[in-house]
Amino acid sequence: MHELNNALDQANREVGTRFDFKGIDASFELSASEDIEVSAEVDFQVRQMMEILRAKLVKRSIDTKSLLEGDVVTSGQKATMLVKVQQGIESETARKIVKMVKATKIKVQTAIQGEKLRVSGKKRDDLQKVMALLKEAKLDIPLQFDNFRD
Repeated sequence: MHELNNALDQANREVGTRFDFKGIDASFELSASEDIEVSAEVDFQVRQMMEILRAKLVKRSIDTKSLLEGDVVTSGQKATMLVKVQQGIESETARKIVKMVKATKIKVQTAIQGEKLRVSGKKRDDLQKVMALLKEAKLDIPLQFDNFRD
């Protein structure tokens, strides 16, 4: 979340200094529910702002798959888009991943811990096989592998 805040600050600064956004009330705002509200005067400008935000997120090594974009809503002289930031793994997806790992018969244990999925095993090679399997699986969520000792 800290990196997301930094990316939003950088994107707001870039929108403030770009020539095509001069004199336009355009901004990114992070709400208390950790959703991003992108607002500008026209639908086209909101789309341009999303490209700026994606570029800033990539520079901060945040996967852009974690953004769930809503529809652009135009009301009066303002266009807004609500972007949800996806954190953690949903329970359905976690169960699907557990089934996939168990189907390979690799000697590892999988456990769903809230919004995380924990895979543990005795051999490093087995864990690396699971990591390779998950990277090739083409899941719709960004994956992070934490606490892996080399």
